[in-house]
Amino acid sequence: MVNVDITEAAQDYLKSLLDKQKDNDGIGIRMFVANPGTSQAETCIAYCRPGEEKEGDVIVPLKGFNAHFEERSIPFLEDAKVDYSPDRMGGQLTIRAPNSKMPQVTDDSPLDDRINYVLYNDVNPSLASHGGNVSLVEVTPDMIAVLKFGGGCQGCGSVAITLKQGIEVQLMDKLPELKGIRDVTDHTDRSNAYM
Repeated sequence: MVNVDITEAAQDYLKSLLDKQKDNDGIGIRMFVANPGTSQAETCIAYCRPGEEKEGDVIVPLKGFNAHFEERSIPFLEDAKVDYSPDRMGGQLTIRAPNSKMPQVTDDSPLDDRINYVLYNDVNPSLASHGGNVSLVEVTPDMIAVLKFGGGCQGCGSVAITLKQGIEVQLMDKLPELKGIRDVTDHTDRSNAYM
């Protein structure tokens, strides 16, 4: 079950946007949370054209269109509200998702979510003292977590030690299915490096 309140005003506004799309027969919306359960979480609404549905989507019929909710985002969309307020400038669609940043990671959560949970809750707070951060780019088919450093960690002379003796140890201890980690950061840019 999806516990998201999309108000009538928001449904009317979204329907008007969908009606303006070319070949709009069967077009709906897709709602999901990018980087769920982290401080970087962002709640998104996008067009969902026929054929763009994803396996596991929960489909909710609304006023003249369907809303597709990404299955893995549903716990993070709990108590979310989408509203539309008209104003002199044309109006504003607002999305309030109070649980989107709440860690809701279990052993059954997707590996990407579990890696992000460790990075944002265990690793990044210590890197923040140097103005740095690290984020997940992808997990390769051979179970290598590809990471990218930012802020004070980009170009830092100690990043190799931080990567191997800190981050890799933490991730592989908590997520034994990982086979290793790889850094894809361009460390030649030392403009923000912590020295």
